[in-house]
Amino acid sequence: MILLVIKKAAFYLFLALLILVLGGIGGVFFERSVLPRLAASSYFGQFDFFKEAIDNVTIINKTEQVVIREDDTVERIISQPATAVVNIVAVPDVSNARGSVATLGAAAEEVVTTTGVLVTNDGLVATYSELPLDTVKTKYSILLFDGSIHEAIFVGRDRLTNLSFFRVIDASNTPAIAFANSDDARVGRKLIAIGNTFAEYQNRLSVGILSNINRIFNLSGKTVASSEKWEGVFEMDLMNRDSFVGGPVIGFNGEMVGIVGALTINNSLQAFVIPSNVVRDSLNRVITSTLQNRPTLGVYYLSITKALALGRGLSRDRGALIYSRSGSTGLALIADSPAMKAGLLANDIIISVNGVEVNLDNPLSELVARASTGDTLELVILRNGEERTVSVKL
Repeated sequence: MILLVIKKAAFYLFLALLILVLGGIGGVFFERSVLPRLAASSYFGQFDFFKEAIDNVTIINKTEQVVIREDDTVERIISQPATAVVNIVAVPDVSNARGSVATLGAAAEEVVTTTGVLVTNDGLVATYSELPLDTVKTKYSILLFDGSIHEAIFVGRDRLTNLSFFRVIDASNTPAIAFANSDDARVGRKLIAIGNTFAEYQNRLSVGILSNINRIFNLSGKTVASSEKWEGVFEMDLMNRDSFVGGPVIGFNGEMVGIVGALTINNSLQAFVIPSNVVRDSLNRVITSTLQNRPTLGVYYLSITKALALGRGLSRDRGALIYSRSGSTGLALIADSPAMKAGLLANDIIISVNGVEVNLDNPLSELVARASTGDTLELVILRNGEERTVSVKL
């Protein structure tokens, strides 16, 4: 009898332990797996119980969810900026033209299209053009997001940045892109490029990474920098790069980080992104009618880096080295330029401009661009190991 009672007690004890173990495992599984998914749903997620229950829970296997959400996010992000992307169509004006016509950086006797972006609500469009545009023998039209076609007039081209501007005729309250502060850009962030180079409105997208902030890339497209060309661009991994030239690059907050540009270097198209703060400066000059007041210094130079200083035995690792391969001043300075008239020479190192040190954050071309034609710059230069001050009237 006693033995029977002991067996029953042992059985019930084993059963209770089994229930506890299975219940514990089930509870952990529910808490770690089921509960977070319930809380992530739109219905259960609204209850405080589920919100509090997953405060300290990390869902590890989210790979597929992240991909799906990112795809959805890209579509949502571009929904507004895409309305500001336009198609610019250049058509030879046969009533005035004879022979070939240079349009949007290309010589052709045919229709040429490129991407542009609305930068103001009154129809001002910005785009990129490697070469000056033919504004006499060419008519321009702009295809807006809503499918409407409008005539456009050429407003001006900024030779510092290669940005060209058009005004849409008979269009009011147009959508305009929002500008980001490009100084906040960081390598590794995801960006979205939008292009439109088709005869019918159709946006092309490319999601990529901001791979590099190239502070010494100069828009002269040469091995030496020009004081009249912008220096400092973003680099982004883009597929079909020529399809995005002139179009905006958007951050995941929906704001424009820059405009895609390209230069043909050694018969190869090299694409880059002109930072939005640079675009904004060009735009402000268009609005204030000061675009044509860009000054000319007239020097070719190398921005000095630590590597350049070590390689050439320079005493400074910052500044701008006036340079030509032959060492000739005649090739390092533009003839009759303000720099030549002021007596600058090849191998001079420009240390500062109006008291601001020349370095990778403040390249020479940017410091010169802050001035206007007719201004006088005070340059501190290093020549044969001695510092001296030179005044240059632009």
